[in-house]
Amino acid sequence: MSWTLLLTLTAVVFFNRYVFLEPKTAVQLPAFALRMLKYAAPCLMVSICLPIVFFEQQQWKGVAANSYFYGAVFTAVLTALTRKLLISIALSLIFFYAITWLGNF
Repeated sequence: MSWTLLLTLTAVVFFNRYVFLEPKTAVQLPAFALRMLKYAAPCLMVSICLPIVFFEQQQWKGVAANSYFYGAVFTAVLTALTRKLLISIALSLIFFYAITWLGNF
């Protein structure tokens, strides 16, 4: 996936969230649509991250020797437990680089 595509998808998601979720804008959506828009960012992140975690050069990486998979699981568990963004990011990066360096994945 190219940086251009990633940045374009990011811009589209944030633009849509701003237009539809900002209270000062004139666009008014039903409550159901507003609830659905709250899932846009997590869905986009999953659709971007899954190919990165499980595929390398269009080949399945597997799970046993996949440092990206272990890093993603660690990040998800840590974020669910702490609910603190910066701590989760810092500890997840340390964990990922440690297993990559120690495990030679």
